[in-house]
Amino acid sequence: MIILVKLILAHLAGDFLLQSKSWVIDKEANKAKSIKLYLHTLLHGVLVILVLWNINYWLIALILMFTHLIVDSLKIYLQKENTKTRWFIIDQLLHLLSIVVVWLIFFRPDLNLNFWMNNDYLWIFVTSLLFITYVSNIIIQVLLSNWSQALNTSSDESLSKAGKYIGILERLFVFTFILTSHWEAIGFLLAAKSVFRFGDLKESKDRKLTEYVLIGTFLSFGIAIGVGLLVVRWINN
Repeated sequence: MIILVKLILAHLAGDFLLQSKSWVIDKEANKAKSIKLYLHTLLHGVLVILVLWNINYWLIALILMFTHLIVDSLKIYLQKENTKTRWFIIDQLLHLLSIVVVWLIFFRPDLNLNFWMNNDYLWIFVTSLLFITYVSNIIIQVLLSNWSQALNTSSDESLSKAGKYIGILERLFVFTFILTSHWEAIGFLLAAKSVFRFGDLKESKDRKLTEYVLIGTFLSFGIAIGVGLLVVRWINN
C-alpha cells in the first residue's frame, strides 16, 4: 500500500506543488506545441523514480508519463471555458485511475476483496458520504426552491416563514449538542449566526438573501450532524 501512496504523492507534487500557473496557461494556449506540456510530463516520471528510489522501476515511470501525457492532452483539447471545472475533476480521476491500475499490475497487492465487501464500516461510510454530498445537495435545493425564486422579487417582505424555520433549526441544533454534551458547538452556532446579523442589513433583498443562506446553512449542518451521529451510534453498537 505504501507504494501506491508514494505514486499518488509523486502525482500530487507534479500536478500541484511543482506546476506553476504559467505552465498551465502555456499548455492551454499552445496545446501539443507547448514545451511545458512535455516538461510537465517528464517531471512526473522523474518524481516517480525519486519517490520509489529505484531506477529499476523505470518502466513504471515511463508508463505513468505516457498516460499522464494522454490525459492532459485530452483535457486541454476537449475542455471549454465553461467546462474547465468538470474537466479538472475528470483529469484528476483519470490520473488516479491510471496510477491504481499500474500499481495493481506491477505490484499485485493482496486486496482481500472478501474482507472489503463484507466490511460493515466501509458500507456505512460509503452510504453516509454519498448521502451528505450529492443526495443532501439535491434535498436542500428542493427544500429551498420556493425561497430561491423569492430572492429575485422586489418585495420588501422577508422570506415566507423564514424566521420560523431558522428558529426551529437553531433549537434542534442546540438540543442535539446538549444531548451529546458538545456545549462548545453551541458557541460555534452563535458565532456563525452573528455573521448574518439582520441589524447590519439595509436592503430588503439583502435580508432575504441572509435568511436564505441561514436556512441553507442550518439544513446543511443539520444533515451532516444527523448522519454523523447515526454513523457513530451504529459503529459503537
